[in-house]
Amino acid sequence: MDDRIRAGLAAAGIDVDEALERFMGSEAMLTRFLKKFPADPGFSALAAALAAGDQEGAVNAAHTLKGLCGNLSIKPLFTGFDRQVALMRAGDWAAAAAMMPQLTEDYNRTVEAILALG
Repeated sequence: MDDRIRAGLAAAGIDVDEALERFMGSEAMLTRFLKKFPADPGFSALAAALAAGDQEGAVNAAHTLKGLCGNLSIKPLFTGFDRQVALMRAGDWAAAAAMMPQLTEDYNRTVEAILALG
């Protein structure tokens, strides 16, 4: 992974060094898993569940995304989904839904950085 790509991932909030530890130092394996992230249906499922008022679906999607982002060391999204899940479980659906513009911005920035991997 060249320095330009690594810097782009870091700028999107991905802790490459931490992720590499989780992937046993294998840049190829990390890259392979990162490239799967943009195709994951979780984010669109979360948005659809919130729009439809499907609380169970929203909690499941946000919790799954939190775990995925944690495993890939995508810090801003992990932190955001962690907070969103906590709000949902506390019954504060308005605050959880209000997080979507920032989560969408963070998600799009992350996807853009990952797509630069080629």
